[in-house]
Amino acid sequence: MIAIKQSSYLSPEDYLEAEKSSTIKHEYHNGDIYAMAGATDEHVTIGINITSLLRGHLRGSDCRVYGSDMKVQIDVVNHFYYPDVMVSCDQRDRDFRYFKKYPVLIIEVLSEGTEAKDRGKKFEHYRCLETLQEYVLVSQIQQQVEVFRKNEAGLWVLHPFGEGDQLALETVDLRVAIDSLYEDVELTGTAE
Repeated sequence: MIAIKQSSYLSPEDYLEAEKSSTIKHEYHNGDIYAMAGATDEHVTIGINITSLLRGHLRGSDCRVYGSDMKVQIDVVNHFYYPDVMVSCDQRDRDFRYFKKYPVLIIEVLSEGTEAKDRGKKFEHYRCLETLQEYVLVSQIQQQVEVFRKNEAGLWVLHPFGEGDQLALETVDLRVAIDSLYEDVELTGTAE
């Protein structure tokens, strides 16, 4: 998705209130808001596939899966983002209806317009979340998934997965064929 900046400073409280009745989603970056553009068929289908796999796996547990309509708040940098998929297992998040603050897993489906931000600034900001243990980037042009996992030393280590691999998401104890993320997706091999 592509973000389009809108001018006018908003407090976090005013942003959250305005978002409740907005017909389009906006991300919040330290007082500035950015309208979110739509996504491709591939992007949406991959996001739904991942959300469905996680929901089925986590059903009955203390963890909750959220799709692209749930915001994550990052207090340290005063930002709100809409990750494509997010999992929180922290009871404190039950207190927040319109955003979450304590995810253990965040997944972004890459697109040409957002890949640099997802790999750069957004990942930098996500790393400020105290509970985050895995950050996953999923290609929509080839079967390629990059899992960044925080190790015991606090370092983020890349674990790449490709066609034919079993994807491992350790935070939620899920092992799944990478093919299942791409079910019903026609990969073009090029960004569009």
